[in-house]
Amino acid sequence: MANRTVKEAKNVHGTNPQYLIEKIIRSRIYDSKYWKEQCFALTAELLVDKAMELRFVGGVYGGNIKPTQFLCLTLKMLQIQPEKDIVVEFIKNEEFKYVRALGAFYLRLTGVALDCYKYLEPLYIDNRKLRRQNRAGQFEIVYMDEYIDELLRNDRVCDIILPRIQKRTILEENNEIEPKVSVLDEDLDDELPSEDEKPDDREANRTNENSTSSVRRPRRARSKSKSRSRERDRRPAQSNNTRSRDYYDELEEFERQRNRTRNRDTQHGDRRQPAARQDRDRERQDRDRDQRQDRDRKPQIRDRERQDRDRMRERERYGERERRERDNGSRHDQRERDTRNERDRRRH
Repeated sequence: MANRTVKEAKNVHGTNPQYLIEKIIRSRIYDSKYWKEQCFALTAELLVDKAMELRFVGGVYGGNIKPTQFLCLTLKMLQIQPEKDIVVEFIKNEEFKYVRALGAFYLRLTGVALDCYKYLEPLYIDNRKLRRQNRAGQFEIVYMDEYIDELLRNDRVCDIILPRIQKRTILEENNEIEPKVSVLDEDLDDELPSEDEKPDDREANRTNENSTSSVRRPRRARSKSKSRSRERDRRPAQSNNTRSRDYYDELEEFERQRNRTRNRDTQHGDRRQPAARQDRDRERQDRDRDQRQDRDRKPQIRDRERQDRDRMRERERYGERERRERDNGSRHDQRERDTRNERDRRRH
């Protein structure tokens, strides 16, 4: 009874809400200690306190597939099916980041595409760190915006297969949602010059900026540093240009010579075989000869092994025969001794 969905719950994506989690993981959650002790008879009000105690997110871990507390509370929310306002308050909670992560994960499992984009995309500005437990049981750092992006793009998060949702482009074409506006666009608009601003105004602004920067620094030190830096820049540039020209001239000459040799070989034919190719052919011939010799030796080796086995069998048979004869002789001697002793006893 404790593992059944409440009677007032509605079907989600055409099925029981608890069935959104796979059966194997669901049975592991039912058998876990945290589910039996902490999740028993939880209501929507008490679930908030348990969510505030979370310290990491994750799915299952270990060789025997142990569920995390985050996954247990997710299944409990699917079981009691809290109202949409409570889930939205979970997502809008800025003080406890793991409460927000739990609400976002539940909304991605049960919500429609429009609600997912509406409530989850504003969380891209949240750059707080989250601890996530991987399949090996180790903790890794993930950011909130990265976690939200995985919920909207990936098919599996925290070892749970997420239901499919419509792409944002389709919703924009149907005028169901407004086009996405990035927060970075405002910063780019501030940096880029406006179209109404004239070129003369831009040059005046640049001269003003240069004049203000020149006031801050002494003129002599700046002129000396500039002249020195220019001299340093000129010297290596000239040397690099001369070197590069010589290098490219030599490279072109080398290409010409190589093309000449190729044309000459194609016209007259290359009758001489390179030494490397000859060595390769010799090695291949030696290898084939060794293989042939090994193939010829195999029947001889088999015959020798067979003869050795026959000899060993003969020796075993001969040893067994001698052992039997020895045993028979010892028994005959014992009988003679017994009969001799019996005669002596009778005689006395």
